[in-house]
Amino acid sequence: MSVLISPALLNGSSAPATEEDEESLTHPLLNSLSRSASNNTSQVAIVGSSVSPIESLDYEIMENDYFKQDWRCGEKIQILQYVSMKWMMCFFIGLLVGLVGFCNNLAVENIAGMKFVVTSDLMRARRYTTAFLVFASSNFGLTLFAGLITAFIAPEAAGSGIPEVKAYLNGVDAPAIFSLRTLFVKIVGSISAVSGSLVIGKAGPMVHTGACIAALMGQGGSQKYGLTWKWLKYFKNDRDRRDLVTCGSAAGMAAAFRAPVGGLLFALEEMTSWWRSALLWRAFFTTAVVAIVLRALIDVCLSGKCGLFGKGGLIMFDVTSANVAYQIWDVPPVLLLAVIGGIWASLYNFLQDRVLRIYNRINERRAAYKIVLALTVSIFTSCLLFGLPWLAPCRPCPSDTSEPCPTIGRNGNYKKFQCPPGHYNDLASLFFNTNDDAIKNLFSKNTDAEFHPFSMLIFFITCFFLSIFSYGIVAPAGLFVPVIVTGAAYGRFIGMMFGSHSTLNHGLFAVLGSASFLGGSMRMTVSLCVIILELTNNLLLLPLMMLVLLISKTVADAFNGNIYDLIMRAKGFPYLERHAEPYLRQLSVSDVVTGPLQLFNGIEKVGNIVHVLKTTGHNGFPVVNERPHSAAPVLFGLVLRTHLVTLLKKKAFLQNPVPAGDDAFEQFSADDFAKKGLGHGDRVEDIQLTDEEMDMFIDLHPFCNTSPFTVVETMSLAKALMLFREVGLRHLLVIPKVSGRIPVVGIITRHDFMPEHVLSLHPSLAKSKWKRLRVKLPRGVKII
Repeated sequence: MSVLISPALLNGSSAPATEEDEESLTHPLLNSLSRSASNNTSQVAIVGSSVSPIESLDYEIMENDYFKQDWRCGEKIQILQYVSMKWMMCFFIGLLVGLVGFCNNLAVENIAGMKFVVTSDLMRARRYTTAFLVFASSNFGLTLFAGLITAFIAPEAAGSGIPEVKAYLNGVDAPAIFSLRTLFVKIVGSISAVSGSLVIGKAGPMVHTGACIAALMGQGGSQKYGLTWKWLKYFKNDRDRRDLVTCGSAAGMAAAFRAPVGGLLFALEEMTSWWRSALLWRAFFTTAVVAIVLRALIDVCLSGKCGLFGKGGLIMFDVTSANVAYQIWDVPPVLLLAVIGGIWASLYNFLQDRVLRIYNRINERRAAYKIVLALTVSIFTSCLLFGLPWLAPCRPCPSDTSEPCPTIGRNGNYKKFQCPPGHYNDLASLFFNTNDDAIKNLFSKNTDAEFHPFSMLIFFITCFFLSIFSYGIVAPAGLFVPVIVTGAAYGRFIGMMFGSHSTLNHGLFAVLGSASFLGGSMRMTVSLCVIILELTNNLLLLPLMMLVLLISKTVADAFNGNIYDLIMRAKGFPYLERHAEPYLRQLSVSDVVTGPLQLFNGIEKVGNIVHVLKTTGHNGFPVVNERPHSAAPVLFGLVLRTHLVTLLKKKAFLQNPVPAGDDAFEQFSADDFAKKGLGHGDRVEDIQLTDEEMDMFIDLHPFCNTSPFTVVETMSLAKALMLFREVGLRHLLVIPKVSGRIPVVGIITRHDFMPEHVLSLHPSLAKSKWKRLRVKLPRGVKII
């Protein structure tokens, strides 16, 4: 029979037993009970723009008898096929992500380019009102389309997707984050939203897109739409799928910036929580495939076969110069730029966190509220992008420029806007371009006299606030490109302030400004340094780049945390940090487990199993052997809910409580116990059983993980956290320190390590919570 351990018994309480307690007192194990734990980790979080249930992933291999028998029967050719399939999957992931990345840029450049060409033609004809209406209505329609498909088809596709993928790689799963419809909306919605002149990027959505492609291929397609391939059955487990998603996220970043090494380091430094050398090789191979695919496709576009696809997008930004050099007196301005950039980036994170929390309250309501919010941001953005260039003075065209002035056609540094012939509007050259082209203009060399300081200040402030208010709407939106363009404007403005006091040109200051904002906001160093170097193709900036990233990150750490960590916290993901809070060392694992604990016998009655599955949400159950199968109660292993449902569905029942023979495996296949697809798996409520079957028995021994990870109840909670995180566990069994008691006293899950749970049980420890040396903002600033 199953055992429900009462919290009263666990705490040694002498309180009167309830009816449930009296019923369980008949079990012989209850004579020596001490403590138990619940392993129900079901929670909810904001996934994209919708509130969805989440659950933990289990990267531990279930080493039951069936797994061992299936593995022993595997021949060398099958093992070779398994290893070969991993490399083939990485190749196809890189190929598909490269194609999607190229098509994304091609679509954005053509859609946005057509909009800017039509608007510019109307401006040259002095039809200003018509030009504004065309510009604003185009942005309105594109944003509306992105909002509609996101809100009604795949709300999980909203946002950048990096927090969701990062949480997944930490062990948190949410339904539909890697589904086929999410992939479709992520691609189409990102193209539409970016083309609608919102101050958002496509790097984050590309990371999510790469992860979606990898996850769908790893599970053999989409079960919901009948698109599955049985030859991919080898990867239907959390561990292999995690590795593929890691490769997919690295490929997505590589495709966004054509930075293969940067994408690899981004996945290593920021995304994944588990890393090993074999995964490093496969991820490097995946990003290399992406780079080759993009190079081949870009060569096709250079011949003029891609419409309005210009020199922005995937093309490296031109800041190279034959005489790039700097002197010792150039270092102080760079240091000042890094310090101020870190402060601005921390303020950016602070405001982004506050705005996102407000948006989350709106997004929790009906879809109409989400769409109205997105359209409001679109209208406000269109008014600013069209209206602010009127404040900038017209500047005469330089005589030594290498391109037409004013600009004719799609892209260029010299937009005419409302200026007379022979003049250009420098602010319109930034606003009336895609974000990629704006970055190219800011990074370009030999353009120190092209922009006015007042125009650069307006552009910096506008991008700073528009990027904050644009992220969080119901549309795929990234943060990388907005932070880069904001930082570039800031760096170029600093370069203008120093003027002749530095030998660095304004384009190089823009690159360093982007680095300071990225380091202060994302809090990455190595991967960002390599991404920017691959983005600009300028290795001579490496020492200054490293210095700026280190200083800006250190300064920003004094105020708040990583932008993606703040977003994950605002969304409610139970993310396990790399470090343990000091108060966790003051607690043992027995201090956080809570009851009741549910146990199963090695040979259990069907009715008891059905009752437990229907009345609890637990995902793992300890299996204990008692007499006559064991001289004393002993922990045999752990059985998963999904495996129990499979046994009930297959009706692997016994008439009598006796061990099953070797023929117990004949009615099962390896696919029966494989990780289900992204859709909902089988439910116990859907299984029809007769009264006669409810009185039968199931031998759980062959289907238990006989070597689950266990810790002694006196172990430090901090040490248990490190084990839980590094191994990638979902359940951690707690065993007693002394014998003669129940063989398992509780189960530790992800929920038990969360600060909210621990401090709710022990509120006196809140004073010892880890506090960084951070500058506290004045109360007036905290009104938001």
